Amino acid sequence: MPWPIHRPRRLRDNPIIREMVRETKLSAEDLIYPLFVILGANQKKSIPSLPGQFHLSADQAALAAESFYRQGGRAVLLFGLPDHKDEFGRSGAEVSGPVPMAIRAIKERVPDILVITDVCLCGYASHGHCGVVEDNRVQNDPTLDLLGQQAMIYAAVGADMVAPSDMMDGRVEVIRKYLDKAGHQRIPIMAYSVKYASSFYGPFREAADSTPSFGDRRGYQMDPANRLEARYEVELDLAEGADIIMVKPAGPYLDIVREIRNLIDRPLAAYQVSGEMAMIKAAAAVGALDLKGAALESLMGIKRAGADLIVTYLAPEVLDWL
Repeated sequence: MPWPIHRPRRLRDNPIIREMVRETKLSAEDLIYPLFVILGANQKKSIPSLPGQFHLSADQAALAAESFYRQGGRAVLLFGLPDHKDEFGRSGAEVSGPVPMAIRAIKERVPDILVITDVCLCGYASHGHCGVVEDNRVQNDPTLDLLGQQAMIYAAVGADMVAPSDMMDGRVEVIRKYLDKAGHQRIPIMAYSVKYASSFYGPFREAADSTPSFGDRRGYQMDPANRLEARYEVELDLAEGADIIMVKPAGPYLDIVREIRNLIDRPLAAYQVSGEMAMIKAAAAVGALDLKGAALESLMGIKRAGADLIVTYLAPEVLDWL
């Protein structure tokens, strides 16, 4: 056999060289840490379905954000659990609700951290769906103003970015109009543009108390079998004024992350959802995987596929490892 002229192993043998030529790098600025916020004070309650995650009152959310910031983290994403719900999810737009209270507390304690707020009705509506329900169907257009009001309230109390996750058609344009009319032109929108009706959301729905009381969300979230539809959704949201595009979930949809990366030159986020994290932690707990190695590899795969930003419950642990 001819002597090999090309030896790729030359750049793998030395650990310093390996790091110098590494194509994909994960950094603190890439990570967004989700927090589940509740009303009250001095409340920190474990979430059984999400190991290491908690239901946090505003003061405890501020402490968690401060700890994350001291680690090098730069952004948190807030999900609220109200103390009352109605069929229209009105508590999501109350200035005394869990998310506005947490925004104020976090900004007072850690003014430089980026606070992103989820915008949706599911956690605030008695039926658990992401929009207004009439005749057992989720209605698109009656939902839009409620989402706009919610986003406007969050911006008014200090949110730095809003992230609509509802998957209603036209909601980015309506939210943009609400924000601009209220003088919040500087607030960007990170749109959950490509959100699939996934089986990997189970732990989150328990954590956010947002399981639908009837039916499912396949009438408005995307069919997991569809690829080209993702391109269409992204093009629509960009035309409506989205500043950042998100794909959710991340791990089972790396082909979609790459598809959208090839389509757009705008910032792209991907959400490593609760089921992805739960699988890694469960496997590590029985010794089937090394937690650190598997977690970092999963996130590197998401970054390599083309994501600029990654929402992950593993963010604090990852910063310790990095």
